[in-house]
Amino acid sequence: MKKDVRILLVGEPRVGKTSLIMSLVSEEFPEEVPPRAEEITIPADVTPERVPTHIVDYSESEQSDEQLHHEISQANVICIVYAVNNKNSIDKVTSHWIPLINERTDKDSRLPLILVGNKSDLVEYSSMETILPIMNQYTEIETCVECSAKNLKNISELFYYAQKAVLHPTGPLYCPEEKEMKPACIKALTRIFRISDQDNDGTLNDAELNFFQRICFNTPLAPQALEDVKNVVRKNMSDGVADKGLTLKGFLFLHTLFIQRGRHETTWTVLRRFGYDDDLELTPEYLFPLLKVPSDCTTELNHHAYLFLQSIFDKHDLDRDCALSPDELKDLFKVFPYMPWGPDVNSTVCTNERGWITYQGFLSQWTLTTYLDVQRCLEYLGYLGYSILTEQESQASAITVTRDKKIDLQKKQTQRNVFRCNLIGVKGCGKSGVLQALLGRNLMKQKHMRPEHKSYYAINTVYVYGQEKYLLLHNVCESDFLCDAEIMCDAVCLVYDVSNPKSFEYCARMFKQHFMDSRIPCLVIAAKSDLHDVRQEYSLSPADFCKKHKMPPPQAFTCNTVDAPSKDIFVKLTTMAMYPHARLRCMCTCNRCTFCICQNLLNSDLLQSVKNKLFTAVLNRLRDRVDELGAMLLSDEESSVVHQVHAVSSVEESIFMGGSSLDPPFLEDRHVTQADLKSSTFWLRASFGATVFAVLGFAMYRALLKQR
Repeated sequence: MKKDVRILLVGEPRVGKTSLIMSLVSEEFPEEVPPRAEEITIPADVTPERVPTHIVDYSESEQSDEQLHHEISQANVICIVYAVNNKNSIDKVTSHWIPLINERTDKDSRLPLILVGNKSDLVEYSSMETILPIMNQYTEIETCVECSAKNLKNISELFYYAQKAVLHPTGPLYCPEEKEMKPACIKALTRIFRISDQDNDGTLNDAELNFFQRICFNTPLAPQALEDVKNVVRKNMSDGVADKGLTLKGFLFLHTLFIQRGRHETTWTVLRRFGYDDDLELTPEYLFPLLKVPSDCTTELNHHAYLFLQSIFDKHDLDRDCALSPDELKDLFKVFPYMPWGPDVNSTVCTNERGWITYQGFLSQWTLTTYLDVQRCLEYLGYLGYSILTEQESQASAITVTRDKKIDLQKKQTQRNVFRCNLIGVKGCGKSGVLQALLGRNLMKQKHMRPEHKSYYAINTVYVYGQEKYLLLHNVCESDFLCDAEIMCDAVCLVYDVSNPKSFEYCARMFKQHFMDSRIPCLVIAAKSDLHDVRQEYSLSPADFCKKHKMPPPQAFTCNTVDAPSKDIFVKLTTMAMYPHARLRCMCTCNRCTFCICQNLLNSDLLQSVKNKLFTAVLNRLRDRVDELGAMLLSDEESSVVHQVHAVSSVEESIFMGGSSLDPPFLEDRHVTQADLKSSTFWLRASFGATVFAVLGFAMYRALLKQR
């Protein structure tokens, strides 16, 4: 909707243009009327449509033709004022003013015109019989209003209709000559009907009509009002109402009726709620809402988006076979202005035996689009009516922007659900086979694929430790230098042909050139392992190369199988992408071997919690023992001083009294104190040694696991 409305009043001299403006502002007829009124602005809060309105007067005596032409170009709507008691001013409407205005505007975007018959208080008849033929001749004329500036008759209505002609124009919706809606309007309303028909049965039942009414007008329809609407359609159209509800023909008839009765603001409210502008095109603000994606962050669909897409799939899967046939897919995309998916989609996601996209493939394709081109995903969700059906502000609420990958590496955990792996290798090494193997297609099925259906991407779900993740494979074309887009990924798969002695050299060169010093995990795949393994023409064998660079050993792979190829390497790749900080040497990911069990145990929240509590308890115990020892040593020192004083006294007494030995009780107390001191020191050393041993043992155990 426009931010403001600019109304221009034109007409012959002394027809009352200025009086109309001054009567509107002062709410009384002015005794003295100036030649021209200054431009006035009506605030948004006092207008029915809540839009600021500018009213501009024109005076032939004070303005030049150039100024008039400028005002016409700036106006949104023009009111041509005539006096109902002056036939010459009526004739000038068609002989001068309408041709002048049309000359200054584009043919495809004519300004709406309002005919204003002023001074109706001076006559007892209406000028409508004279004006109606003019209205039928010029389609740009929205309406005609007879008013009186002196009696304040229809003054407010005049400017309301002028404002309405701008905000809710009839021209884009309706053709008066043919008395039917224009094709663009029918197309837009048909899309709105299909979106609102949530069960895809071709009718809008009571629940769907109530939902439609609520999202468009913020109020539901009463049961009796629903029946009244249906009865109106039944009386005029035999096939407008079916047993289950309102049909498409009935829906279009209702809007035609609204327009014919001058209530085209109702139709415009519906159109704008579903994202349409004045030209009946979906607005960029609706299709492409603002979404900020920082660098090194990715975009994924959230849970609510997947639930919405699941409902869309179920809506169009009429035969309930968990796959969309070509006709069902075509029906789904009828709300789009074009077919968004090409034939390469069948080579990108999972399909059934007949080549139809399955439920999993459907969600995978949406996940792929979100990851690679989030703006296109927002556009597609807009065509499907996501923000309307889910009652969200925009499609941006369906997107999750992941955190920076650097943070994942620092925290050694990730919240991502989609991981990208680039396949690098020479042409013909078997990358396409690996790509299609992710979708469960063996070599035999791949041979039946058409060349024009070839895709450089494949995406499917992979389960890692019971968690469902999406693995996106990208077949990178052979090149001597990779661009940044081909390097940025979560894992790298270096593919070489075991039967081609020159294929591994390219993998080794790309690794050294781009990935040797990066933190991106790499996996070497020995493709076509069913063929004879030949020696690679490189200084190191693939196994030695991997060992030297601390990579997992080469993984043998072939898609020349009877059943679907093994998915072990895809689980390994996803695991490496999820845990890039862990240099995993065990690549079985079986979740049963010693390494997998230990890895799960070490990464578990329970163990981390127990470890923290154990450390806290040991440190607290150690602190208590230190405090006790300090107190004991202090006590021992005081006792020792006292005993020393007693010993000196005893010696003095022995000297003066002729004694020859120390008092036995003193000697006994000394032995007791030394025993206590030795016992405390022993337990202190034992506790400290046990703590250090436990910490060092745990650290060595984890280090050994990482080295493995």
